[in-house]
Amino acid sequence: MNLIGLARLCVVTAAVFLPASLLNAGLSPPGEAPTRPSLAGQLLVASPGMGDPRFYHTVILVVRHDRNGALGIVINRPVEDRSLASLLEALGEKDKGVAGSVRIFAGGPVQPEIGFVLHSPEYHRSETLDIDGRVAMTSSLQILRDIASKQGPRKSLVAFGYAGWKPDQLEGELRQGAWITAADDEKLIFDEDRDKLWEEAMKRRTQDL
Repeated sequence: MNLIGLARLCVVTAAVFLPASLLNAGLSPPGEAPTRPSLAGQLLVASPGMGDPRFYHTVILVVRHDRNGALGIVINRPVEDRSLASLLEALGEKDKGVAGSVRIFAGGPVQPEIGFVLHSPEYHRSETLDIDGRVAMTSSLQILRDIASKQGPRKSLVAFGYAGWKPDQLEGELRQGAWITAADDEKLIFDEDRDKLWEEAMKRRTQDL
C-alpha cells in the first residue's frame, strides 16, 4: 500500500492526536543554546534529483529542529476532502450536528495514524507549538471542534503522519543536495494550489541548485 493509501486507511480506522508532551519531547531545554541554527519554520523542498520516491517533489514545513533531530510535515500531498463530522467520529467523537469539511494531507511516512493541525498563529492552546511566530501547530481534538464551530484558526491544514530525522541526519541530506531550503510563507503553506506548490517553493529557494 502506498503512503496515500496508508494515510487514508489510518484516518478512517486508527486516527489519534499526539499529546503535547510527546510533541515537545526532545526539544532543547529552555535557555540551552542550540548547537546549530534551527531550520524550524523553514520549508524543505525536495531537489529535482531526490532519490527517495516517498519524497519526490514534496514540500515540508520543518516544525522542530534541534540537536535531537528534526520533524516536519509534508504540505503538498492531499489525500481527500472529509467532512468534519466523519473525521471527528473516526477520532472517537460523535456529533451529527457538525458541519463543514477539511482537506486531509499525508504529512509523512512516520506514524501516519497520528494527526497534526498546522495553523495561523492567532489561535493558541496550552498544547500549541509556536513554530516561528508565523505558523503554529496543535495536535488535539479540541482544535477540530473549534474549527467545526467556527472558533478555530483563520488558516489551517490537517495532516496525518510526519517526516522525521535522527540527529545530524537532515544536515547530511542537505549537504548531499537532497533538499533545498525556502522561507515559509502563509500563502505557500495554506493557500497555494497544491499541484503548483513545489514549483512555487523552488522559486523562493534560499540556495542555488
